[in-house]
Amino acid sequence: MKHIEARIKTSFGEVVIEGENPQEILDMLGIIPEGFVEKLNDFVSNKLTQSGAQLKGIVEPTTEGPVIVTREKLTHYEAVGLILYASEEKKSTAAQVTKLLDSSGINAMVPARLNEMTKRGQIFKPDPNKPEFKLTIQGEKWIEEEVLSKLRGKMS
Repeated sequence: MKHIEARIKTSFGEVVIEGENPQEILDMLGIIPEGFVEKLNDFVSNKLTQSGAQLKGIVEPTTEGPVIVTREKLTHYEAVGLILYASEEKKSTAAQVTKLLDSSGINAMVPARLNEMTKRGQIFKPDPNKPEFKLTIQGEKWIEEEVLSKLRGKMS
C-alpha cells in the first residue's frame, strides 16, 4: 500500500505527517492547532536547555551516561543525586551509578547511599522487581534548589 509524507523542517528537527493520499495529508494539517510548531519547539528547547544549560560545567553527558566534571567538593549523596538527575528519565541502577561515579573520580558506597536516600524520600524504586532507582519530586527539588544552586554559586 502506498503512502506519502510531508516533512516540516523546524528549528529542532522535522515533523513528519503521513497519509495514504494528498487529501489525507491536507486533512491532518488542517487539524493541527495554531501555534503547534512553536509550542513544540518551546517544549523541546526547554527540555534540552533545562538539563543541558543547568548542568553545564557540573555534569557532562558521555556515551556511558552523565559524568560529574565539577571540581567542587560534593557529598556522596549529592554525587549520586546529580548522576540520577542527569540520567535519562532521572533513573538508573546502582551498578550504573557506581560506574558513572567511578568515571567521575568519585568512590562511594552506592548501595548504602541509595538505601539512605530512599529513607530520606529523595529516591524510590518505580518497579520493585527491577534494580532501578529514580529521583522523587522531593529529590529533584533538592538537586535543583540546594545542590545545583550551591554549585552555581561557587562557579560564578
